[in-house]
Amino acid sequence: MKTVIWKPKALKQLKKLGDKAIQGRILAATAGLSDFPATPGIKALTRHTAEYRLRVGDYRILFNVFEAIEVVSIERSEEAR
Repeated sequence: MKTVIWKPKALKQLKKLGDKAIQGRILAATAGLSDFPATPGIKALTRHTAEYRLRVGDYRILFNVFEAIEVVSIERSEEAR
C-alpha cells in the first residue's frame, strides 16, 4: 500500500474548483491511488513531467509514483480541453 501525498499547489487548485461534489469525486478517486497500479482509469504519459494521468470527469489528475518509498505524489489537476 502506498502513501498519497498532495503537493500544496495541487491542493490549492482543488480548493479553487469550488464545487464540493467534484472535489469529493476527485478526493475519492485519488484515495484509490494507494492501491496503484490496481487503480482503474490510469494512463501512462510520455513527453510529460508527470508519469501518469487519472481522469475524473472533465478533470485530469497528474501524478508520479515513487516505488522505492511507496509514495504517490499528486502534482496538479488540469481541466480537460
